[in-house]
Amino acid sequence: MASPSLSLPTRTPLLRLLCRPRRGILPSAAPPGRGFCYTTLSSAAAPPRPTSRGVLFLGAAVTAGTRQRGAVWSKTMSSSVNSTAVAESATAKNGANVEPLPFVNDKHGGVIIEMTAPMDPQVFSASLKSALSKWREQGIRGVWIKLPIGLANLIQSAVEEGFWYHHAEETYLMLAYWLPNTTHTLPVNATHRVGVGAFVMNDKREVLAVQEKSGVLRGLGVWKFPTGVVEPGEDINIGAVREVKEETGIDTEFIEVLAFRQSHKAYFEKSDLFFVCILRPLSFDITKQESEIEDAQWIPVEEFAAQPFVQKHELVKYILEVGLAKSDKEYAGFSPISIKSAFTDKQSFFYMNRRDLDKASGSSNAQQKSGL
Repeated sequence: MASPSLSLPTRTPLLRLLCRPRRGILPSAAPPGRGFCYTTLSSAAAPPRPTSRGVLFLGAAVTAGTRQRGAVWSKTMSSSVNSTAVAESATAKNGANVEPLPFVNDKHGGVIIEMTAPMDPQVFSASLKSALSKWREQGIRGVWIKLPIGLANLIQSAVEEGFWYHHAEETYLMLAYWLPNTTHTLPVNATHRVGVGAFVMNDKREVLAVQEKSGVLRGLGVWKFPTGVVEPGEDINIGAVREVKEETGIDTEFIEVLAFRQSHKAYFEKSDLFFVCILRPLSFDITKQESEIEDAQWIPVEEFAAQPFVQKHELVKYILEVGLAKSDKEYAGFSPISIKSAFTDKQSFFYMNRRDLDKASGSSNAQQKSGL
């Protein structure tokens, strides 16, 4: 996959609403943000507004001390959330009717309003005032509102009550509010994006290389390694194999993560984690990706290394060095080990230097047997 364009989509009333200045923000100052794949620094005078995929709508505001790593909470959310509604029969001070607001809550002291049905903005505003008043009395701290794009007309009402933008996806906007008169401890959104680069070399010591149709290298005749961005919910090893297949048509087997690079303010002020992977080719006939790839070939490694671009680009030089070192069995990377969480049934990958671990384990076992 070629590097994504930084041009912003021209989207609609929702985007215009997102760009409106915020009013009525809580007086307490937000803490400075932390430095995903993506680190975002937020102003000390305003709450953080980074972006994340598929986290908060699963259902919880978190308590003090909880941090978000990547797109996963470091504290497990309660699997049993109570769906309920704030039932108010009173009339708001401005005369508008109060209607129940659908929400879910959890043991971390947070509430998420999940709007799905249309509501008059004035009724929504009155209902929100009433709900916030009740939750403040109950000791609720973090309040979230998930608004689907079809209910963008309710954004202004929420912002006027003190809510701020937390993150947005293609189909919804998540807003946040902190009820106590203290500095909020709500987690920031996803801070990094994750990219992969693939070192693939055949038995002839030819590396798989591509020329891109777009980006900074377009039209320069520069050969580079296949690269791309890992998709939401996709593992690094799977993403690397997919990218090579998409760009070149070559089937591969993932071997190891050789190294990674972290950089900041890469895309939309987010940070970037780029994982260098080595893959074994399982096929050799190239079929280039017409939409993104100008050319794809097997290039002799010496010819690839001699390019002025490679000589000047430290990242590419290091990728070539560690790839060759691994091919010559002088370097150990990190191979994926499937593990299971103690808290859920989900499987994940733990990347480790298995070669040296086995060596260390063998040495330890030998010492125990010898009585040392």
